[in-house]
Amino acid sequence: MSRPIQASIDLSAIRHNYLVARRHAAIPGGQVKAWAVVKADAYGHGLMRVANALREVADGFALLEIEAAVALRDAGFRQPILLLEGFFDPEELPVCAEYGLTIAIHRLEQLRVIREAALPVRLPIYLKLNTGMNRLGFTPEDIHDLKRELAESSAVSSVTLMTHFAESDGARGVEWQLERFHRMTEGWNLPVSMANSAAILHHPQTQRGWVRPGIMIYGGSPFADVDACSLDLKPAMTLSSRIIAVQEIQPGERVGYGGAFEATRPTRVGIVACGYADGYPRHAPSGSPILVNGKRTVTLGRVSMDMLACDLTDLPEAGVDSPVVLWGAGLPADDVAAAAGTISYELFCALARRVPVVEIGN
Repeated sequence: MSRPIQASIDLSAIRHNYLVARRHAAIPGGQVKAWAVVKADAYGHGLMRVANALREVADGFALLEIEAAVALRDAGFRQPILLLEGFFDPEELPVCAEYGLTIAIHRLEQLRVIREAALPVRLPIYLKLNTGMNRLGFTPEDIHDLKRELAESSAVSSVTLMTHFAESDGARGVEWQLERFHRMTEGWNLPVSMANSAAILHHPQTQRGWVRPGIMIYGGSPFADVDACSLDLKPAMTLSSRIIAVQEIQPGERVGYGGAFEATRPTRVGIVACGYADGYPRHAPSGSPILVNGKRTVTLGRVSMDMLACDLTDLPEAGVDSPVVLWGAGLPADDVAAAAGTISYELFCALARRVPVVEIGN
């Protein structure tokens, strides 16, 4: 019998969540399309698995690695594919041309490299403008040289203006970046791409051209204070296991490495076949939520490599072989992430290769 842990990926939930994003972006009188952001192996859900789930509905796919883009093309995907960080080496440009990829550009040197590559076709590009994130992108001081380079280049076909919001999920919002974006793009009558998941849901003024839903496709909320269910988002990944042993301990006894949990009452301790080597966060503290037999309880003590402990004291019906949900259906990943001081993105991306994956909801 194999170890009782698996991750279930709900393909119907992925489709549902993508369509929720597109529905939010459907402004009356306007035509907005949605990139399905599938970077980082589709946030740990599996690139091909997610792409196939969205094959008939996605307007386009956005990712980072050129190898992943080529894999999508080889698998028959004909939608636009956007390389969110552009090319990393000039040798990638002929591949971009051959496979019809759209590339993000964030430095003037990249435009010059494209021009000098003398490619057989002109490339569609996204110009990334730095409006306050301060990671990648052109600054206001670059705009004059940027326009000149574009005017002199015959290597570029379509141009879309792109920016990324730093605080669309917070109190500061997006207006300060929108103001910078409008100043930088004044006089440019070009398509734009601005809205990430949080902006799609809370800032309709950003929904122009192409939006870029990411975490919401996978059923995670982009907001710390708004749960995914209230946004009509469904969990796409459920990490589940079983209780493999039960210990009865008395007040004063401790559990796990370092004795991080000390019982203050007679306590039934359930041992779950899941640990940090499976992708569960090692730093999740005692008291993190967990679901046993469909009922919430909490973890106890430190997470080990292959096991963790939970409190079964108030669940007398639970015992060996009782089903456990670490996150997903019935237990939002956002709740577990918040307890661990992280975000659901990290939980999904950290899922270990050794965890078997099954697909549901075809």
